[in-house]
Amino acid sequence: MTDKATRIQLFSLRTPPMRVFHLTWMAFFVCFFAWFACAPLMPLIKREFGLSVDQVANINIAAVAVTILVRLVIGPLCDRYGPRKVYCGLMLAGVFPVLGAALSTGYESFLLCRLCIGAVGACFVISQYHTSTMFAPNVVGTANAATAGWGNTGAGAAQALVPLLLAAVMALGAAQSSAWRLALMVPGLAMPVMAIFYWRFTQDCPQGNFAELRSRGIAIEGGKKGGWASFRAACANYRVWMLFTTYAACFGVEVFIHNVAAIYYVDHFHLSLKAAGFAAGSFGLLALFARALGGWLSDKAAARRGLDVRASLLFVLIVGEGLGLMGFAHADSMVPAVIAMLVFGLFTHMACGATYALVPFIDRKALGGVAGVIGAGGNVGAVAAGFLMKGVGSVQQTLAMLGMLVTLSALCALAVRFSSEHKAREAALREHALAATGTNGIAS
Repeated sequence: MTDKATRIQLFSLRTPPMRVFHLTWMAFFVCFFAWFACAPLMPLIKREFGLSVDQVANINIAAVAVTILVRLVIGPLCDRYGPRKVYCGLMLAGVFPVLGAALSTGYESFLLCRLCIGAVGACFVISQYHTSTMFAPNVVGTANAATAGWGNTGAGAAQALVPLLLAAVMALGAAQSSAWRLALMVPGLAMPVMAIFYWRFTQDCPQGNFAELRSRGIAIEGGKKGGWASFRAACANYRVWMLFTTYAACFGVEVFIHNVAAIYYVDHFHLSLKAAGFAAGSFGLLALFARALGGWLSDKAAARRGLDVRASLLFVLIVGEGLGLMGFAHADSMVPAVIAMLVFGLFTHMACGATYALVPFIDRKALGGVAGVIGAGGNVGAVAAGFLMKGVGSVQQTLAMLGMLVTLSALCALAVRFSSEHKAREAALREHALAATGTNGIAS
C-alpha cells in the first residue's frame, strides 16, 4: 500500500497516481475510438463491398474475437514488464491494422484488418491494472470505474463523430468511396502520438517502474507471481470465473450494442446515417458518468458494509440491465427505443464499473492474471452475442434473448463471496492506507 493515493484529486497532475489516472483514460479513449471507428461506417462499407448480412455478422464477431486472446495475455504481460511498456507497445502495434482497414479493397482484407484491430481493445485491461497499482482500497473502485468509463466514451464518440468527420472530408471534395478511408486514418495517427505522451509522463507504480524496482530488489505487489504464474493463479480462483461471466453479460452486451446499434437504427427505424450515429453514440457517452457511478457506489457501500456488498450491488445492476435490454428489444418506435436504450445502458455501464471495483480484491498477488481473464470475459460475451445474432438472423430477436440471458447471469454475482480471513486482511490494508495518508492524499 506504500504511496498509493487515497484520494482522487481530479484537477491535479502533480503526483504519479493522478498522472496515470488522466493519461490512462486518455489512452483508453484513443484506443476505443480506433477500435469502434468502423462501426458507424458499416452501412457505407456494406454497400461498397456488397456485403451480406452474414458477412457483416462475421466482421462484428472478428472485431471482438481476437481481443479475448490478447486480454488473456496482456494482464500477465503487465505483471512481467509493467503497464507503461505494455500500453505503449499495444498502441504502436494498433496503428497498422487501423490504417490497413482504410486501405482494404474487399471483404477478406477488411475482415482481416477488423480482426487485428480488436487487439487494441485489450487496452482496457492495462488501464485497470495501472490504476489498481496506483490507488488505495478506499478509492480504487472509483478510480478504475472513472478511467474505464471516460475511456469507454471513445466508442460512443466514434459513433457520433466519425459520421461528422466523414461529412467534413466529403465537404472538402473527396468522393464517398475514399472519404470513409480518410476518416479511418485519423484514429490510426492519434495512437502513436498518445503512446509518446504515455511513455514520457507515466510510471508503472507509485515507487517507479517495475524494471528499476526489481533491479534494486524491491518486491512489486501486483506482479509478485509475474507472467504465467499470475495467469494460472487467476484461473484457479472460482471468483474470477463468476466475474468473467458477469463481465460477459455487461461489457459483452455493451460492445455488441456499439457494433450493431447504428445499423439497427438505420434498418429498423429508417434513420439517416448521421441520426443513427447520434442515437447509437448516446449509449456510449453514458460511460462519461455511469461507469464511474458504479465504481463509486461499490466503494461507498463497501466502506459501510464490507467486501461482500460489492457483489450484491453488482447483482442488482445486472438484473436492471437485463430487464432494460428486454424493453429496448420490444420498443416499436424510435423514441421509446432510445429511452429504453439509455435506461439499460445506464445499468450496463454501472455494472461494468462495479465488476472492476471488485477485481483488485480477488488476488492481489496475481492482479494481472485476474484483470486479464475477467476482461476477456467481456469479449467472450460480445462474440457469443455475435454468433447468437448469426443463428437467429434478427437483431431484434437477439436483443430480446440477450436480455433474458443477462438477467440469469446476475446469479453469478451472488456467488462471489470471501472468507472471513480475506475480508479481515482487506479491511486491515484499507485502514493502513488511510492511516498513512499524508496531506496530499498519498500514503506516506
